Amino acid sequence: MERTPPRAQQPDPARSVKDAITNRVVALFNDRARGEAPVVRRLDGMFGPKAVVWRVHGDVTAMLVGGISSLLLQMLHPAVLAGVWDHSNFRTDMHGRLRRTARFIALTTYGGREEAEAVITRVRSIHERVGGILPDGTPYAANSPALLAWVHVTEATSFLNAWRRYVEPGMSLADQDRYFAEMARVARALGAAPVPLDRAGARRLLDAYRPQLRTDARTREVRQLVLKAATADLLAMGLQALGNQAAIDLLPEWARRMHGLPNPLAARPLVRAGTLGVAQALRWAFR
Repeated sequence: MERTPPRAQQPDPARSVKDAITNRVVALFNDRARGEAPVVRRLDGMFGPKAVVWRVHGDVTAMLVGGISSLLLQMLHPAVLAGVWDHSNFRTDMHGRLRRTARFIALTTYGGREEAEAVITRVRSIHERVGGILPDGTPYAANSPALLAWVHVTEATSFLNAWRRYVEPGMSLADQDRYFAEMARVARALGAAPVPLDRAGARRLLDAYRPQLRTDARTREVRQLVLKAATADLLAMGLQALGNQAAIDLLPEWARRMHGLPNPLAARPLVRAGTLGVAQALRWAFR
């Protein structure tokens, strides 16, 4: 009996689209020239799959929006701004700086304990070498516990706010508090103090820093670099442009005013709908 030859396997268009999206996003957050690959989730790290941190840090869009928003907040502190201005190559490698920050978050969240401890040690050693004098003559040091606390609370607050806006609007207050309590482990390991353990504590700490915040010509220059496209890749440019608008929308009103950024009230529905659409597409691609 004559057998029918097997039919050639047809390409899966959906799979091809998914692969294209995931490859571009992975390249955006991992420096392939340095041999970097996505961090593998391990059960022997600082947290584990039942941690709220694992949930919140697992969404690409929310982390992108929260990350940009936290940078805009952080640079309002003169000492943080000076550390970036005096001791980094942000003018020529803003993309690399953002990528390194994202990798630190990924390793401390999902890596094994030895990976997390190694990257924390490396960051602490960098902070030990960063210091100087502010334009008004005040000395600053990146390893100052209070300065590290400002960086920490702006990051944690921004990541959580982005998660609640674009992924889990109905997140319980208990889980929000747990997120801050879990993130405190990383902050303390870096040397930050004081460190908030719940949402109310984070809000109080942000308010306590407001009298120290300033803007000047250097703030405006760094802000422009943060909001400038970090890559020529069209997909990444579109993602960042939308992420920038969503990040500005996520800022507290007082921070937008300090930066001189327009209130996105009229465009807010489009920005939020567009960001939700991107978030859903990326979740589909990474499933």
